[in-house]
Parts: sequence; structure tokens; C-alpha cells
Amino acid sequence: MGRIAAPFGVKGWVKVQPLTAAANNLLAYPRWWVGRGAEWREYEVAAAKVQTAKAVVARLAGCENRDAAAGFRGAEIAVPRSQLPRTGPDEYYWVDLIGLKVVNGGSQELGSIVGILQTGANDVLVVQGERERLIPFISEVIREVDMASGVMRVEWSADY
Repeated sequence: MGRIAAPFGVKGWVKVQPLTAAANNLLAYPRWWVGRGAEWREYEVAAAKVQTAKAVVARLAGCENRDAAAGFRGAEIAVPRSQLPRTGPDEYYWVDLIGLKVVNGGSQELGSIVGILQTGANDVLVVQGERERLIPFISEVIREVDMASGVMRVEWSADY
């Protein structure tokens, strides 16, 4: 859902880089799971507001000063899957796309999705096979996402 970038001010607030379609989506969740690697802990969001289109500032319960906020730098923010809204047709959570096999119109396997980049213009799939490919996540390229079989079909040459 997001990543804590840095402390914000001196009263325990943190600056958050949202990984959601809109920054204010994070404000819908009164509790966040915050952590790194295998260490995660649930926190009540004491206060939060959108600072810019790409940033949220928040104060987690118990985080009362800048030093405490600095300890969260680089931590990831998550919420339980059960709290997320259902996706509509042709909508996907990024986490669900990771690991899908990518096959082009010529039935060539290009690799598997290992990441997704936000570029501003459109999202870009990072596909790792015999080499890394960056494939735009746009309707002109993505032909089918078959979650049941774990395959994404794309209109993309193996030479790109």
C-alpha cells in the first residue's frame, strides 16, 4: 500500500509514498501493518492527510517524536487482503500479477512478471526471462490476464 520515506516534522509524523492508484486511498484504513522482511506490526493511524498527489503524512499511535518517526524510514505499509475492495473487470492488484508467466501472440514465453514500475504515463511490467523486458501495462499490449492458469498474454515481440 505504501512505503515510509522519512520523518515529517518533529512531532512523530512520517512522510509516506503511497503505492495506490490515488494517495487518499491510504486514508481509508484506520490500521496499518508496518514492517520490513519478516518483522511486521499493526499500528493504529492516529492522524493522516494527503500532502500532495504523491505523498501522505501520518502519525502512528505511540510515535511521538522525530527520533521515533525516523525508525520507520524505509518500512513498508500493508493492510490485510480482506480489507481491500474487490477488483472490477480488467482491474488487478499488483501483487496478483507478480509471478504470472508472460506469453506473446506467437506463443513465445517471455518470462515471468517480477515487478511493476510506476512511470507516470502508465505502469510498466518488469518481465524476467532469458533477459529482462519492460512491457507497458496498456490495453494495446495486454491481451488477456488469465489468473486461473497464471498466464498473461501480450502483443509484444520477443525482439523488443
